[in-house]
Amino acid sequence: MIRLQKALAERGVASRRASEELMRAGRVRVDGIVVREMGSRVAPGARIDVDGRSVGAPARHRYVVLNKPRGIVTTARDEHGRDTVVDLLAAPERLYPVGRLDEDSEGLVLMTNDGAWAERVLHPRHGHEREYEVLVAGQVTAAALAALRRGIGLDEGVARAVRVTLASRGLRASLLRMVLVTGWKRQVRRMCAAVGLRVLRLRRIRVGPLVLGRLRPGAWRELTPAEVRALGGA
Repeated sequence: MIRLQKALAERGVASRRASEELMRAGRVRVDGIVVREMGSRVAPGARIDVDGRSVGAPARHRYVVLNKPRGIVTTARDEHGRDTVVDLLAAPERLYPVGRLDEDSEGLVLMTNDGAWAERVLHPRHGHEREYEVLVAGQVTAAALAALRRGIGLDEGVARAVRVTLASRGLRASLLRMVLVTGWKRQVRRMCAAVGLRVLRLRRIRVGPLVLGRLRPGAWRELTPAEVRALGGA
């Protein structure tokens, strides 16, 4: 017997957290009975329906890295009709993004139908670094770099960059490399704005040990078994 939200995640319905929301809303039935209790357990072969539709046996797990272009939203579906990473991948299975990357940002996005793995990737205990290339307008002062390293007060708390380096400096634009371990909403942009830097381009190039490399914008590839273990190890 396994928890219902885990069964839903394993069958590719949604992450465990999203599955819990479906349960609370009364949208999940097990053998014809609505189940809202979070601790409910089901047999691996139990009949599960979501919104009146039967959820089949667990799908084969897939783990994908995508180079998200600018202008694509990182969500499974968009109420405004914008193109999503799911549209871009066009997979036969229901894959969903692991975490988020702003519409106006680009770079590395992970996608899977393994909700348990996705939660392990995102859990703070793993401390997976997120590395970004940040092109900002004008020159970057030593004071701005020092402030980013000390930490910037945001609504969620103090946002600190593990590392900030100045990759190149020009009169019109400069390139920063920033490494974070938190993934707060628009965190890099907000940190830069707090020290007077206007972001021209933001690209995520690494998550934990996984590097985007030469994957072209809009392209994707399957993760290797070693990469899957390195990112989502229990």
